[in-house]
Amino acid sequence: MAVDLNMPILIVDDYKTMLRIVRNLLKQLGFDNVDEATDGAEALSKARSKAYGLIISDWNMEPMTGYELLKEVRADNQLKNTPFIMVTAESKTDNVIAAKKAGVNNYIVKPFNAATLKQKLVAVLGDF
Repeated sequence: MAVDLNMPILIVDDYKTMLRIVRNLLKQLGFDNVDEATDGAEALSKARSKAYGLIISDWNMEPMTGYELLKEVRADNQLKNTPFIMVTAESKTDNVIAAKKAGVNNYIVKPFNAATLKQKLVAVLGDF
């Protein structure tokens, strides 16, 4: 089944420049329906009010981290099946294992480019 390029995607990062980079990479890949949140709490609120086809979240944020957001999403019956990709500058094995155990669909280590993002999206969503 083809991926819907019009599906809503939520990107979460407390660093505005990173939000812009991820939005631009998604646009290069054909995704235009992108919303932003600057922390996990804002993202959770948005996710509960709109059905997103994908959440891409940074790990390190305050007051709610991307890891905490992931756990909240997976614990919520309405959201638990939403594909979730974690982005982080740290490639610590412990973090990857913790995120996997919490139910993350995939993991991207910064810095990354459109090709890497597409590879992760295909792994999570299927070909597009």
